[in-house]
Amino acid sequence: MNFPTDWRICALKWLIDSDTSKLEFVREVEEESGIKIFACYQCSKCSAGCPIAFEMDYLPNQIIRMAQLGMKERVLASRTIWLCAGCETCTTRCPREVDLAAVMDALRIIALREKVKPSERDVQLFNKIFLSTVRKYGRVFEGEMIGRFNISSGHLFKDIFKAPKLLKRGRLKIFPALTDVKKMKDIFKGTEDI
Repeated sequence: MNFPTDWRICALKWLIDSDTSKLEFVREVEEESGIKIFACYQCSKCSAGCPIAFEMDYLPNQIIRMAQLGMKERVLASRTIWLCAGCETCTTRCPREVDLAAVMDALRIIALREKVKPSERDVQLFNKIFLSTVRKYGRVFEGEMIGRFNISSGHLFKDIFKAPKLLKRGRLKIFPALTDVKKMKDIFKGTEDI
């Protein structure tokens, strides 16, 4: 019953075996993600369910196909890997249980390791500011995070008219609520040691 899938996998591997750099990229993605990307047979359920697909330059199933074919430069330069929200809708929908969210994480890690300039600068900037806020306060402090992001990204007055309504409803705090900051710093230190 698995013959067509196995046949496709063998054919794909045969296609890229001639170029070892392509095969090395496939192995790197599989090693970093822990996922066998050749298990995907392109049913496109991941792309059909992706809430961010309309913003992507390549659909999730296209990214995994390009990864299967060893198209490293195109995959790492795509907007898709930076726009993926990691919501795991794709992973839930996959009949082959391919964790595409983990593959996207791995592709971002590889891109950063290879010093590929992210096509979505704001996404990387947001992630950096988000993590520094969590490190500083032990949790997210939205007021500082939004302010720092808007200043750093050049979107100075973006969403400024939403602030009064959010403050009035208690959704945006002026001062951070501190949690166990020392514990959070220990967690960050532990991950940096890895």
